[in-house]
Amino acid sequence: MSTRLPQPPAPPGTARDGSAAFPAAGRSLAGALGILLVASSLRPAITSVGPVLDAVGRDNGLDNTTLGLLGTLPLLAFAVVSPLVHGVSRRLGAERVVLLALAGLLAGLVVRSLPGAGWLWLGTVAVGTAIAVCNVLVPSIVKRDHASRVAVMTGTYSAVMSGCAALASGLAVPLAAVLPGGWRTSLAVWALPTLVAALVWRRERSCAAPAAQPRLRGASQLRGASQLRDARETAVSPSVWRSAVAWQVSVFMGCQATTFYLLITWLPSMETDHGVGSGAAGWHLFLLQAAGIAAGLAVPRVMGRGADQRPAGVVITLPLLVAVTGMMLAPGLAVLWVVLAGVSGGGAMVVALSLIGLRTRTPAQTAQLSGMAQCVGYLMAAVGPVAAGLLRDAAGSWTPVYAIMAAIALAQTVVALYAGRQRYTH
Repeated sequence: MSTRLPQPPAPPGTARDGSAAFPAAGRSLAGALGILLVASSLRPAITSVGPVLDAVGRDNGLDNTTLGLLGTLPLLAFAVVSPLVHGVSRRLGAERVVLLALAGLLAGLVVRSLPGAGWLWLGTVAVGTAIAVCNVLVPSIVKRDHASRVAVMTGTYSAVMSGCAALASGLAVPLAAVLPGGWRTSLAVWALPTLVAALVWRRERSCAAPAAQPRLRGASQLRGASQLRDARETAVSPSVWRSAVAWQVSVFMGCQATTFYLLITWLPSMETDHGVGSGAAGWHLFLLQAAGIAAGLAVPRVMGRGADQRPAGVVITLPLLVAVTGMMLAPGLAVLWVVLAGVSGGGAMVVALSLIGLRTRTPAQTAQLSGMAQCVGYLMAAVGPVAAGLLRDAAGSWTPVYAIMAAIALAQTVVALYAGRQRYTH
């Protein structure tokens, strides 16, 4: 057990960590609003690309293989950047790093839409890097500020993220058709909610500074003590990468992310090969993500406040297994299978993100586990769409891909039985 330093009394008007003391209800509401606005900015930057990908390729002279790499690039950025975020946030503070990430996301969305293939690639890397930072830190902030409601807050956050992702998919082509600049403007327009999120985050999360100024010295001492305590805890705690629980949570995250991004990338192609029109297939992609919204809100009720999350992990995975089997054997019922896959995907994401907070004891540990889980998870997710495309070309059908998705669903069910148990990483 780590040794904790004694903490001096907090200066008047400040919390024990040196930040300004707000009434609990007002602070909680303001913090929740900021988190949800951040959530609204993360997925549209990715899901708005798929529906206009053909136009992107035509205008930039990119073949299908290169376009596949372009689509995978944000996931690779997630995997590379995620383990590095915790160290940066310890030095600069989680709120400040999230604000910098939102600024980077805003810049990336604008740069990606500039004429020229070079700007397209550079902007995509910036977008992926910025989203990776928020992906890691938001669960840690939820753990810190909403410790008694981790599952509920995560479900709401995920529902907002899924809803905005679905909206971006559905509006991408219509916006490209009516806005000057075509697909470039259609992608850039999602910088607007990012700007709103950054402004609100800056206002709500920085308004503590003035109240702390009269006792700057005391606040500085408290921050120094907090940093020293965190450093000592990190030094004596085993690496999260050596924890079996951390690997179980990470693999669960990877399974759900792999099937989600595989379907986001290839669902329209799968359906058109079965005779579904391209327009209908595009709206089925919208439906896939929209179905995840209801699941994201409902799953916290299933998870409840109990420590054992195995039932939730298993129950939310089974619809995916049914959906994949149905896509393979009865493609004429495409809408039913899409809804089931969407429900499973949206719910599994909530379970995965909740487990990051529920399987750790402190916000610092949550940030470490979040970085690991998203590194492992998005490495798996990056491989999925590329491997699916190669299998489709080699076999001439989607049957091997369906079989692999079913195997992933089975693996996710087994992993849920371990990750869902009441245990901690350390």
